[in-house]
Amino acid sequence: MTELVDAYGRKVDYLRISLTDRCNLRCRYCMPKEGIGGIGHERILTLEEILRVARILTEMGVRRIRITGGEPLVRRNVLYLIRQLGTLPGQPELTLTTNGVLLEEVLPEILAAGLHSINISLDTLDREVYRELTGTDALERVLRGMEKALEMGMQVKLNTVPIRGINEKELTVLAGLARDRGIAVRFIELMPIGCAKDLRGIPGEEILHILEDEYGSAEPEGGTPGVSELQKEARGPARYYHFRGFQGNVGFIDPLSHSFCSSCNRVRLTSDGRLKLCLYYPEGPDLREMLRGGCSDEELKQAITRELIYKPECHSFINPSEGKDSRNMNEIGG
Repeated sequence: MTELVDAYGRKVDYLRISLTDRCNLRCRYCMPKEGIGGIGHERILTLEEILRVARILTEMGVRRIRITGGEPLVRRNVLYLIRQLGTLPGQPELTLTTNGVLLEEVLPEILAAGLHSINISLDTLDREVYRELTGTDALERVLRGMEKALEMGMQVKLNTVPIRGINEKELTVLAGLARDRGIAVRFIELMPIGCAKDLRGIPGEEILHILEDEYGSAEPEGGTPGVSELQKEARGPARYYHFRGFQGNVGFIDPLSHSFCSSCNRVRLTSDGRLKLCLYYPEGPDLREMLRGGCSDEELKQAITRELIYKPECHSFINPSEGKDSRNMNEIGG
């Protein structure tokens, strides 16, 4: 298998596919509280177009594919897409990021389609806070989906975005979910994108101190015997810690305070067909136009290789520039 490398020598082997900008929740840091209208159906890639781009990228060296949104489970025929992605060259590792609202009902089909790893976005265990954050009273459905996924033997990770004044008092409770379950609870530093630009996140170092006050000192998993380099690579930018007595672990993804741009290995395919090279910047080639213009596979490969030269060396969240993407997270893809 070939390798896809950007202008800075970073291997690109991870594709995040946004199936839709639509969602069944109104997350406060992903979209405006009043919700969105969504882009027209004719403007989003068809499943066949998505599969073609994914196939070409796996032929070029992509080994991991994450299906995301908006909320991917609201996209029609998502199970068909999962099954087809699993048959691509090299059989890429497949994962799904979901808010969990529809998860319980479709878990058997997801597992049968060949997907064994799920990330659930969950920022609170307080029913009223959840309702305020999302506009929906669906917390119990999400928790049932999480428990069912664990019972079915799936790998489960919880993604939590700590926000000052909203869920900062729940950090120890959320981390505590990993005490009695073999899951990873990951705290993701808030990125000031779109409607999240006026919210304040909490860096991982501060959260770790809070958790150690509650649960005792934590052992960095990277220093634990038995954690291979391949396992570290598969876990991406997360820094994992283990607390004594926990079945699972706790991770931190800090794109601002602990930038991992120097090892960034991913590109994003937005629902409207743009290959997004960096979360921060709006630029990226319009693959939809090429696909619908009748381009060959070789022309697509050449365009992707050529555009990777412009993959930025790093983002500029700390010192924002004029080039910042102004779209909300649901439009970009998580």
